[in-house]
Amino acid sequence: MKSFRYVRAHSVDEATAAHAGRATSRYLGGGTNLVDLMKLGVERPETLIDVSRLPLDGVAELADGSLRVGATVRNSDLASHPLVRARHPVLSQALLAGASGQLRNMATTGGNLLQRTRCPYFQDPAKPCNKREPGSGCGAREGVHRDHAVLGHSAQCIATHPSDMAVALAALDAQVELQGVRGTRTVAAADFHRLPGDRPQTDTELAHGELITAVLLPPPAPGTVSAYRKARDRASYAFALASVAVVLAVREETVAEVRIAFGGLAHRPWRARRAEEALQGAVPGDEAFERALDAELAAAEPLRDNAFKVPLARNLACDVLRRLTRPDHPEHPEHPDRATGP
Repeated sequence: MKSFRYVRAHSVDEATAAHAGRATSRYLGGGTNLVDLMKLGVERPETLIDVSRLPLDGVAELADGSLRVGATVRNSDLASHPLVRARHPVLSQALLAGASGQLRNMATTGGNLLQRTRCPYFQDPAKPCNKREPGSGCGAREGVHRDHAVLGHSAQCIATHPSDMAVALAALDAQVELQGVRGTRTVAAADFHRLPGDRPQTDTELAHGELITAVLLPPPAPGTVSAYRKARDRASYAFALASVAVVLAVREETVAEVRIAFGGLAHRPWRARRAEEALQGAVPGDEAFERALDAELAAAEPLRDNAFKVPLARNLACDVLRRLTRPDHPEHPEHPDRATGP
């Protein structure tokens, strides 16, 4: 590992000031991804700014019923928080579907949003990768790409975003709070990550030096239910081949509100706007679900080895929508036999 300068920040202002003017500085939270990348030689920061002891480790309920989740709240603490479990089960389920218990005890909310792709070409400095070294090429496009993107990819990059939590946040219409030397702003979680285009090295809309300080979760509308489902190669500690987060409200036997986000399919959590539009006001049922998801996934451009992801994502989303809209389904939130809690 290359030597680096270490700074422990005691306030947000101190952290952002320390970052300003240093092109290769990195913030250090739980370190579960960044330190691994430093060991591999992918990340080579000159300065690490430790933000793990900043007072951003709480979940607070705001006057309008929103939840403000501090950026250093651990994933395991967020998943088990009573208000998160009660109001946003999709988020609790997504967090518990990610990584291992040991990693969830270290990983933070802000760090989870900033984790980088697990594309093996990105993680190996000996291989070409436009994300790691712009202009070097994309080894995955004609190489090993079974796990890679089918939506929104470019000639420059076909990597996928690895977070489970971010998929749930996109479906929840969460906001990401950022602070830099010029002040504070918020960005919709669904817009926080970007598609690769011709700048795959830039993962997010975060400006240089800005620090994630919190995530804001709006209060759910009455009658809203939600769920997360993930398909992977083994039962635990594996990234998603495809995943889906659904937030849904049915009133007077029609879909009154629906938000769907996919994981494992694109360079960012993929908000399924076409499917949402098709389902709005529809009578819930298999025919409506399948028609809406077909409209969404018609935009998919699978590669040689990952066409299976399209029907996989479609079936996952249909199944979640089905169990959220059928009270007789064993996994419906109101089914008497359903186990409580995530």
